[in-house]
Amino acid sequence: TPTEFAILETLMTQAGRAFQRIDLIESAIGDDTVVLERTIDVHIRSLRKKLGPLADLIETVRGVGYRFRDS
Repeated sequence: TPTEFAILETLMTQAGRAFQRIDLIESAIGDDTVVLERTIDVHIRSLRKKLGPLADLIETVRGVGYRFRDS
C-alpha cells in the first residue's frame, strides 16, 4: 500500500536510526491525520509479511519504535 511504502522508504533512507511510531505516522500518513500509534504496528506486520525472508531487516526497538537494520 502507499502507506506501507512510505513507512519503508522512511526507514530505509535513514537505516540504523530508530523511529518512534509518531515519527512514522507523520512521515507516512501525515501529521494532520488522527490515527492510533498502534496503526503503525499493523503496517509493520504487513510489511514484514510481504518482505518474506527479508522481514528481519525491520527491527523492533523496544521502548522506541522501529528501525531498518544497517548492514
